[in-house]
Formats: sequence, structure tokens, C-alpha cells
Amino acid sequence: MKTRVFVALDNQIKEQELQEASSVIRAGGLVAFPTETVYGLGGDATNPSASRKIYEAKGRPSDNPLIVHIAHFSQLEDIVSEVPKEARILAEHFWPGPLTMILPKNEQIPYETTGGLDTVAIRMPSHPVARAFLEDSGCMIAAPSANTSGRPSPTTAQHVWEDLQGRIDVILDGGAVGIGIESTIIDLTEETPVILRPGFITQEMLQEVLGTVKMDPGIDGSDSHQPPKAPGMRYRHYAPKAELTIVEGRQEDVVARINQLSAQAVCRGKRVGVLATEETKEFYHAEYVIAIGQRDDEAEIARHLFDVLRQFDALEVDVIYSESFDTAGLGQAIMNRLLKAAGHKRIFV
Repeated sequence: MKTRVFVALDNQIKEQELQEASSVIRAGGLVAFPTETVYGLGGDATNPSASRKIYEAKGRPSDNPLIVHIAHFSQLEDIVSEVPKEARILAEHFWPGPLTMILPKNEQIPYETTGGLDTVAIRMPSHPVARAFLEDSGCMIAAPSANTSGRPSPTTAQHVWEDLQGRIDVILDGGAVGIGIESTIIDLTEETPVILRPGFITQEMLQEVLGTVKMDPGIDGSDSHQPPKAPGMRYRHYAPKAELTIVEGRQEDVVARINQLSAQAVCRGKRVGVLATEETKEFYHAEYVIAIGQRDDEAEIARHLFDVLRQFDALEVDVIYSESFDTAGLGQAIMNRLLKAAGHKRIFV
């Protein structure tokens, strides 16, 4: 399969190319497209064959549900068996935007799209290219991140090309995304709303409009006996090729331990990378030190996280040591991704 790339200039895809991408989706093919969070790998959400193609292209376990992307709230009403008042409140405050809701599905969405579950994950993206694509295609589009399963999520079209060229029909290149980590997922099928994946929309923001909102205890993927109700809850995600370890503690202790670990790894013949901040990068002695951003700028760190992990892949390092970013606001979402990328391997100093 030859993968075509259509470039958006100023977030505008040429009309002919937009129509071609829409035709691919309607015919059951696959199109990668930018959202405000990461690039998604899209197929017609109502077409079981298209959903199977998504799993095949990514190498994704078929019980890992896909998120359905919509352009209008009325489409949500078409595919769920019940629309609770909480869904309307959240849509009013956060849609279009980086929030995914889980609701009971109806027969319009096949089990191939929901990973065999009776619930469906739905969101309305705000990226102008995504919205134009949804509108022009007339489809509801199932779209996990457009990467090989388990790899760092793609935040540029080049990342998509590296992972999926030859496996999918079209890539819509909208440049680098704005947020850089996937949407917050909230389950509205429980008596009390539950966050299944942290993201840009924080627990505090959700509680301001809904009242009590819980954090799922299985958010770290530790409860492997239950089917995952949302993407990323069980399987290893976001991982670079190198072994990643997170070191947590006071800054001076973290720097000292990472330098010690780096020296030991070099003695074993390993190529070492260090994921640091602008404030600390000069303190490390490893051959490859990459600053992810200013420590007090969570948005910058989130935006660069997956790209930095891919940079280490390009450098072919064997091991990566990373500082911790468990702070208020976006820090929880950043650490959620980083811990999964590390397989929860962490050292406290």
C-alpha cells in the first residue's frame, strides 16, 4: 500500500485532497489526521471492517477500545442508548476539546469499535483539520493514536510516517499538535463519574462543573484482570525502544543518582540518555541529555514528551534516565504517560 500525505497550510487542506481523504474513510480505508492532542488513526466507526483494519495497522490488542470522534452533539445522541445530564454539562463546557466521555452504546456502533464492550468512548476534537475532515466525510471516525501500538504517541505527521507508512492510505499533515498528550477520559456509566485517563482537562476542572469526580484506582494499569474500559488502561504504552527509568526525589539527589546510574551504564557499554529540564540539563554528564522544557511550564513538558522519547529512539540509546514531573495540574497526566512508558520502573532517592 502506498501512503499519501496531504499537507494543510494554515490548518487548511486543499478541497480536492480533503474530498479524497473523505472518500477513503467512506470506503472503509484508514486516514491519519491531527487533533489538538495527538494524531489519530481514523476509520469509519460504524464499519466493523474499518475498525479491524485499525487494530491490524497498529498491532493493537482487539480488546483495547477505540475512541469515536464526532463533529456534532447530535451524533452522540445517535450512538448511545442514554444521554445523562452530566454528558450535556460536560459537552457545554469542554467540547470541542480534549475530553472523552464513556457512555452506554446502542447498536449503531459495532463491538469491533468498542473492544467488545457495551460502552463507547466519544469525543469532539477542536483541531480545525480534524473538524473539517469529520464534516466533509460525514462519518463518525474511530481513531486511536496513529502509531505502532506501544510506541510514543505521534505529535507530528513525521511520527505517523515513521510508524505507519505502507500500512494506511492517507496522512493529513497539520503540523505539530498543540497539547501533545491524549484526551482526558471520563466514565459516565457509574453512579459517580470516574476519570479513567488523566489529561489536559483535570480532575479539578471536571469537579468544578459536575461536583464529585473520582479517579479510577486501575488508572496505572495494575488491575489486569478486568477488561480495559478505555484506551491505555492495561497495556504498555508510549514506550521508547530503550529501557526507561524514572528517578524521583529532591533535585540534587536526583541529579546525583542519575549521574551515578549513567556512569555505571557506560561502564557496561551502554549508550545513555537523560531526560532533563532546562534548569537541570547542565548538571548531567551523560552523552545525550535532552531538556523537555521549563519545569514550571507543564504545557511545554506535555507538548514535548512524546517527541523527546522519539528523539532518544533516533539516537539509539540503550537506557534512559528521567526526572519526575509529578506536579499539580497537568503533572498527573504527564506522569501517567511517563510511568507507562517506563513500565512503572522508578527509583526513589
